[in-house]
Amino acid sequence: MSVLLGKKILLGVCGSIAAYKAALLTRLLVKNGAEVRVIMTQSAAGFVTPLTFSTLSKHETLTSFYNETGQLWNNHVELGLWADAMLIAPATANTLAKMANGLCDNLLTATYLSARCPVFIAPAMDLDMWQHASTQRNLAWLTQQAGTTLIPVGDGELASGLWGKGRMAEPEAILQCLEDFWSANNAAPSVLKGKNILITAGPTHEPIDPVRFIGNRSSGKMGLALVNAALQKGANVWLVLGPVSAELPQHPNFHVMPVQTANEMFQATVQLFENADVAILAAAVSDYTPEKPSDTKIKKTGQTLTLHLQKTRDILAHLGNLKRQGQILVGFALETDNELKNAQNKLHKKNLDFIVLNSMRDAGAGFQHGTNKITIIDNTDFTENFPLKNKTEVAKDILNKVENILTNQ
Repeated sequence: MSVLLGKKILLGVCGSIAAYKAALLTRLLVKNGAEVRVIMTQSAAGFVTPLTFSTLSKHETLTSFYNETGQLWNNHVELGLWADAMLIAPATANTLAKMANGLCDNLLTATYLSARCPVFIAPAMDLDMWQHASTQRNLAWLTQQAGTTLIPVGDGELASGLWGKGRMAEPEAILQCLEDFWSANNAAPSVLKGKNILITAGPTHEPIDPVRFIGNRSSGKMGLALVNAALQKGANVWLVLGPVSAELPQHPNFHVMPVQTANEMFQATVQLFENADVAILAAAVSDYTPEKPSDTKIKKTGQTLTLHLQKTRDILAHLGNLKRQGQILVGFALETDNELKNAQNKLHKKNLDFIVLNSMRDAGAGFQHGTNKITIIDNTDFTENFPLKNKTEVAKDILNKVENILTNQ
């Protein structure tokens, strides 16, 4: 039985080519038992007809404060009070700006200002509009000050022909976001609520000269999935993030410290560890760094180039020595051979509570994938194997293990 059964959802549709996705979303919401009422802006009706939404939702689609005869007032206050959630999808840059600045020159934004329920936004716009400082400022205010939940945009081909961020999330992803919201609210509070969680993610770049570096293929996806899962459980999250391009959460309990090198990651992580209840080190830190990086670009003058490398400081081992009673320290092991033995050695040598092992031999695991296949080994050598899952689900499995340890402390 869907957690959306009986939920009253007010869907706002703005003028974007992505409005066709809102029709598919309406059908999905109704299919999962929700009662949906739709408010469209005038420009949205140029992309999809109000009749489409009326047919799918089985309710009249509202487009203005008055009906066609001008005799009936559509009460925005009543609509705002009726809803269990308000979802604006697609949310255009224009509507986001109005929401952030309290402008209500249409029924949709007036209802938004009257709503007392959780509000979700699924933006849709072109790349340049999405990246513009004004749009990012409005999003930051809505998410950090007004408590609006942002459903991240997708990355791909846009209506203009450009390629990049700005695509509205797919209807299935929006549905999942709403289901996760109500599932989390229906569940017992997590023991992670209010806990300080430190997460590292991404690669490090060790400079050879001003234009070259030693790095690895880490995308940071696993660490960012852990961030989102921890925020959903009510934790305060500090992320030490290596040099990756990623869409970061807009959340009042989220803080990010960007770094480039292994030494910078070491310094930032040690600094934050003191106040952390849990530390999950998912970053792929370089084991070696050039001994003497060149201040100028190294010219191609010979057939070979010799680099002298020195070991970087071992962040996990250092934190293992600093760990106080009650703190939980989690590491990752990406292996290519003798996987289990190598992971166990790392677990005990570095004083971890558990280690997350993944093997480069497993298809769909490791760097650059949206999926992972993990084995969790705790400090008693208890081993639990998990099937291949998307990294969002893997993050939940890892945090479930953390919760079990906290509960039994």
